Amino acid sequence: MPTVTNSPYTEAQIKVWLRGLLTIAWADGDFDQDEQALIADMTQEELAPCIDFDHFDPVTPEELGTTLGDDPQVAENFLRMAVMVALADGVYSVEEDEQLQAFCQVLNLEDNILTSVRSTLYSLSPDNAEVAEGLRPPADSGKIDPLKPAREWLDQLEVHDPRLARFVCKLIPSQCPFERDVVLFNKKLVHIPPMCKLNPLYEQLVGLRFRALSYLADDCGEDVTPLL
Repeated sequence: MPTVTNSPYTEAQIKVWLRGLLTIAWADGDFDQDEQALIADMTQEELAPCIDFDHFDPVTPEELGTTLGDDPQVAENFLRMAVMVALADGVYSVEEDEQLQAFCQVLNLEDNILTSVRSTLYSLSPDNAEVAEGLRPPADSGKIDPLKPAREWLDQLEVHDPRLARFVCKLIPSQCPFERDVVLFNKKLVHIPPMCKLNPLYEQLVGLRFRALSYLADDCGEDVTPLL
């Protein structure tokens, strides 16, 4: 049963925060209107049942800046989570990047971290798995890791609100999806590696999901079994 616990965020901030995350999730057009409606219903009824949402239209940068832009720490934590949402499906798209840049601007945040994440634009796809692996040099290789600033920045994200924690646990897969072959008429069209091979920031996603689960279980006293 969802619980209400002390949160550093106001109800207005959570409303805009969740709409902002959904705006990023829908930025590349992967969800049709029916799917968007289902996700909106799930967010309102299951993830944040105590909030009365007026609508689930994509948030505008102006709304985001007005509601979250006064506190730099709140703004940065939102941006961290928004980047995680953009990376959750294993594809960081140009549309997501443009939306995040607009959010950075209205929140008065530097987009230098996005510059690091942007290096994954052409690597997070089944056809470029080897490139993605190249962005994850071994610790003892002596090579410069171009994603190190993004990794360290994303690892600083902590979850302090049960509604956001549930959203994270629903969005990020509980385990790395299995690799598979796409076959048509007995002919292999493409080989899709596991997401952990596709996404050089997958460890950051897994770490965030674990922190969200721990927060719900330890701080909120929720039964997280359905989220495992």
